[in-house]
Amino acid sequence: MATNPDEEVVLTENKGNVRLITLNQPKKLNVISPKVVYLLAENLEKWEKDDDVKLVIIKGAGRAFSAGGDLKVFYTGKTTKDYCLEVVYRFYWLCYHIHTYKKPQVALVHGISMGGGASLMVPMKFSVVTEKTVFAMPEASIGFHTDCGFSYILSHLPGHLGEYMALTGTRLSGKELVTAGLATHFVPLDKLSMLESNLVNLNSGDENAVKSAIEEFSISVDISEESVLNKQSIINECFSKDSVEEILESFEAESTKEGNEWITPVLKGLKQSSPIGLKINLRSIREGRKQTLLECLKKEFRLTINILRATISGDIYEGIRALTIDKDNSPKWDPPTLKEVDSEKLDLLFKAFGEGLELNVPENEEQRWSGKYEDSLYA
Repeated sequence: MATNPDEEVVLTENKGNVRLITLNQPKKLNVISPKVVYLLAENLEKWEKDDDVKLVIIKGAGRAFSAGGDLKVFYTGKTTKDYCLEVVYRFYWLCYHIHTYKKPQVALVHGISMGGGASLMVPMKFSVVTEKTVFAMPEASIGFHTDCGFSYILSHLPGHLGEYMALTGTRLSGKELVTAGLATHFVPLDKLSMLESNLVNLNSGDENAVKSAIEEFSISVDISEESVLNKQSIINECFSKDSVEEILESFEAESTKEGNEWITPVLKGLKQSSPIGLKINLRSIREGRKQTLLECLKKEFRLTINILRATISGDIYEGIRALTIDKDNSPKWDPPTLKEVDSEKLDLLFKAFGEGLELNVPENEEQRWSGKYEDSLYA
């Protein structure tokens, strides 16, 4: 284990044929900083090539798994955007690597798992959640987009649940995650450390053996009648509409019907979110249904770069300011309304950069982690 845990943002342990990663910034809810991205990539690459490594386990220190990307890094990156874009490039390579990893991975998830943090959970072969797990993709509320492969993941949820999750940022519990297929097993928190010990003692990467070890501690899940997952018919009716405006109109009409009081706070959140963020997310999820994972990652990479460059709006920086810097929760969106979002300008965010400028994920083993952010993208 690392010798100075208080100074290390990522701890690693070698236990036989098992490798453990602990995200180690509990006071910051284990945010994914540039250093975290680098260390995760470095270790996963090394272990994938090491024949002695059979199983990788990832967890978070303290009461969170990971709250996602470090928003303050992006905010300060307004004046040093080259640095931020380098981190973005590395993170998207990391996302692709996790999705295509050649050895079994187990995520032990308790507490918050949001945004980019969830990309270290959902794609894993085994993702174990507890009664304390909280998942959400809240990017639209700050003028950002559903990233890190989630335009692919959410778009493949049943019906139009993907649009709902991306636009509203609704939180799901551990049991709801298993029910929705975004996690594989539910294990009570008081059994999680025993499960970890059993996986280490198993000392094997045999997927059936790992699955059996997890199932010794996992329990079946039942979601409450009030769960949003039991509101699928309303969600499908409203979030299948062609535009954000039509979605809001339909959702508002449903909120007036008896028994639909749950819609009111969700609707309030939607109306407070970045108009351009909502439109970006609806389009990205809709496109995701027809795209491969790789196509989604390339699209999301373009969106992230263009949003951080404030190509058509600086909403991401205003959203971060209102949420984490000044904490006044009173963002001034640009443009301020949905009807003022120019569809032609929106197209600019999705437009391909051109040959040599796109996200360049590996095409062979030698390239798997040899990539470097293209200098020409700094222009």
